[in-house]
Amino acid sequence: MASSGTGTRTPVHDLDVRSALNDCHSAQKGRKHGVSVVDVAKRAGVSTQTVSRVANGNPDVRNATRERVIAVMNELGYRPNSAARALKRGSFRTIGVITFSLSSTGTMRTVEAIALHAARQDFAITLIPVTAPTQAGIQGAFSRMSELAVDAVIAIMEIHLLDAATVALPPGVKVVVDSDAGEQYSVVDTDQADGARKAVQHLLDLGHETVWHVAGPEESFASERRAAAWRTTLTTAGRPVPPVLRGDWSAASGYAAGLRLADEPGCTAVFAANDHMALGLLRAFREKGKSVPEDISLVGFDDVPEASSYAPPLTTVRQNFTNVGNQCVDHVLRQIHTNTTETGITLVPTQIVHRQSTARPRQ
Repeated sequence: MASSGTGTRTPVHDLDVRSALNDCHSAQKGRKHGVSVVDVAKRAGVSTQTVSRVANGNPDVRNATRERVIAVMNELGYRPNSAARALKRGSFRTIGVITFSLSSTGTMRTVEAIALHAARQDFAITLIPVTAPTQAGIQGAFSRMSELAVDAVIAIMEIHLLDAATVALPPGVKVVVDSDAGEQYSVVDTDQADGARKAVQHLLDLGHETVWHVAGPEESFASERRAAAWRTTLTTAGRPVPPVLRGDWSAASGYAAGLRLADEPGCTAVFAANDHMALGLLRAFREKGKSVPEDISLVGFDDVPEASSYAPPLTTVRQNFTNVGNQCVDHVLRQIHTNTTETGITLVPTQIVHRQSTARPRQ
């Protein structure tokens, strides 16, 4: 990605490269204790070109020569200038990641997966959070990302990009996660709809007449996709569709919803849009004298590491965040290496994990 933010790399002329390299070498020489490529070449008894080849990992250097040059580099404390090398090869080997939030389980685990998979491909990541879900916030983060010299950008966005006329992604974003960015970008996401369908169908198969739903915030793409699938699954099965309750992904909001549902006649099954809200529901049901799963069955979404330690252990829909992160990196690198732009949606399957929070309703 070029620093202009257009999404296409501006060709760097040979003169610009030579100028940048000379500036970098001059800056090294000008420092009081700086060590230049010339210093290494003199001490090792080789040409500066040989030193550059060793620094760049070029295989066309004899092993004995390479070892001698590396030994001198270590002795003198020489460090190759990464900016100059990046200009020369036309790649910074860095992927930018822009996200609205670092507080959600999905975002954190996806960022971790992106960083680990990028490192395996010898790429680093640069992470910049967006301070506010506005066009100015997105544009500001993207401008900063451009200045930091990255090859491409992954955007992890928990909003409805197409539904919000004031919010759009700048050119240059290669992959979008957790969004309805549609066919404009390469989108990678969990199959939110199928995961919700599995949760609801599991409860219906146990014999529950209907399933209540504690959804996430309306502005969240994942929340709305899960809520829509919950409603569709009930409608298709010819079951009543209860009014949806809203939370904000927190255990506290799940607790508030649970206090209401515990007093709801006929409520025997609940699908919570994430595991943290399910934790709050469990507390509320316990305080209200409702036993899970004997009185109310409960299914969450995410399969956070603590879910198996809830009381009772939570039946939930597992998202494969590692696969999502890996797919993001693979899509980005393919576009970088081929200098192309891909579009389309890649959905990563979910899995329902059966534990002790669900059971057949009492007769």
